[in-house]
Amino acid sequence: MTEDYVSQPVWVVTLPDHDATEHLARIVAEELRSGDLVTLSGGLGAGKTTFARALVRALAGDPELEVPSPTFTLMQVYDGLKFPIVHADFYRLSGSDELVELGWEETTENAVALVEWPERAEDALKEEHLDIRLDLAPGGGRIATLAGFGPFEARLMRLKAFQNLVARCGWTGAARLPMQSDASVIRSYERLVKPDGSTALLMISPPRPVGPPVRRGKPYTTIAKLAETVHAFVAMDKGLRALGFSAPAIYGEDLDAGLLLIEDLGSEPFVDANGPIPDRYAEATRLLVRLHGMNLPQVLPVADGYEHPIPPYDLEAMLIEVELLADWYVPHIIGNLLSGSARAEFVNLWTETLGEILAGPTTWVLRDYHSPNLIWLPEREGLARVGLIDFQDAVLGSPAYDVASLLQDARVTVPADLELRLIGLYARERRAADPYFDVASFARAYAIMGAQRATKILGIFARLDRRDAKPHYLRHLPRIETYLMRNLAHPALSRLKVWYETYLPRLIPLDDHPSQ
Repeated sequence: MTEDYVSQPVWVVTLPDHDATEHLARIVAEELRSGDLVTLSGGLGAGKTTFARALVRALAGDPELEVPSPTFTLMQVYDGLKFPIVHADFYRLSGSDELVELGWEETTENAVALVEWPERAEDALKEEHLDIRLDLAPGGGRIATLAGFGPFEARLMRLKAFQNLVARCGWTGAARLPMQSDASVIRSYERLVKPDGSTALLMISPPRPVGPPVRRGKPYTTIAKLAETVHAFVAMDKGLRALGFSAPAIYGEDLDAGLLLIEDLGSEPFVDANGPIPDRYAEATRLLVRLHGMNLPQVLPVADGYEHPIPPYDLEAMLIEVELLADWYVPHIIGNLLSGSARAEFVNLWTETLGEILAGPTTWVLRDYHSPNLIWLPEREGLARVGLIDFQDAVLGSPAYDVASLLQDARVTVPADLELRLIGLYARERRAADPYFDVASFARAYAIMGAQRATKILGIFARLDRRDAKPHYLRHLPRIETYLMRNLAHPALSRLKVWYETYLPRLIPLDDHPSQ
C-alpha cells in the first residue's frame, strides 16, 4: 500500500481549532460503513488523538465515551451503533507479521478500523481505504488532507461534493438519516434534518456505470432508455413543476457528482392497511388525464448549456424489457429453459402486438407511476395533492402505460372493481376534454401496455432476487401474474395468450380462462 498524493485526488480541509477537528471527524463518521479502513497519519501534536477520539465517539453514538490511546494495547475494540469499531496504533509494531498474532483480519472483517501510524505495517492493510493526514498549519491550527484509495476515491469525492452542496444551500450541520432504498442498485436517499426540525432529501445518483454490451454494442440500460445521469431527473422535475404538478423543488445540485438536495414531500401514502385509498388513486388518475391532454415538449432544459431530449419508448426498448421474462423469470422461477424457436416466437408475437402502440398517440410516460412513488399532500389543493417522485426514466410513449402502472400496482393489489372504475374515470374525463378520444383504442392499448409491464416486472423481480440478492421482491410475483392473466384475456392479446399458456402452464393453466 503506497500513498501517492501527487496523482491522487484529495480533499484539503483547514481546521482552525479543536472544534473544527472534531467536526471533520463527525463528517467522516457519517460516510463509514462495515469493513471500512481509515488510516491516520501525521507527526506528534498534529491532532491525531483529538480526531481519533471524536471519530470513535461519533461511530459509537456516545459523545462521552472514554477513548484511551491504544499505544500499549495496540488495539481497542468498541461496540458501535451498527458495527464494531477497531482503534489501532501501529507505532510499536516491528512489522506486519505481528498483525497475524493479533488476529487483525478476523477482528476487523466486519468493523470500521481506524489505524494510527499505518506506515509501520502498510503492506498488511488493504488497498481500499481512506487516509487522513494531519499537519500543523503555519499560522496556527491544522490542515487535514484526505485521500481515497481504490473505490474509496469516488466515495471521498462524493463526500466532498456533498459538503460543498449543503454549505451552498444552508444545510451545513444537518443530521443525515439513511432512507429505505428502492430497486435501483446505484441510487440512494438520505433525509437531512436541521436542529429546528426542518427536513430535505439528499438524492445520491452517481452516473450509471456503462454495462456490458448486449446488442449491437449497446448495454441494456441504453437500449431500455434508463437514465444514465441525474440530468434526466432534473429536467423532468423542472418540466413537471412548470406545468403545476407537485414534483419536489430542487434546492441545490451537483450534476457531475450526481447529488441533488430536494424538497421533502413527506411520507403520506396512497395506500393503507386495506390497500389502495380510492379517493387518492382517483386523484392520481385525474393527474394523468390532465397530463395526457397537454401539448408537451420533447426536449427539456437541465442547466445552462444542458438539455435533456426525452427518449422514445421504442420497439427495441419494449422488446428487451419483455425478454427479461425469458432471461430471468422462466429459468429461475418457472424452472425451465425456452428453446430458440419458442423465444423467437415470443419476440415475434410481441413485435406484432406492439406495432399498434408505436403507431398510436404519445405523451410523457413517467414509467414508475405507482404507489411507492406517489405522496399525498393534504395541505395542497386539487391535483397538487399528488406528490411525484422517481420519474428520471421518463420516455415518450403510450398514455396507457402510466395508467396501467397505477391501476395494476406492482406492490399493492388493486381490486379489479376499483381498477375498472378508475379506467372508466380516466376514459370519461379524457373524452370530455377531447371528443376525438378513442375509448376502444385506449382499452386495447391499456391491455397491451399492462401485459408488457407485467411481463417485464416478472423478469425484473426475478433478477432482483437472483442477481441483486433482494428476495423480498418475490412476494409480489403472484400479484403480477394475476395482472398479466387479466391483461391477456383481452382479444388484442389472444395470440400472445396462447404462447403463455403453451410455454408457461404454471402461470396460465390451459383450462383457466379468466374473465376480462
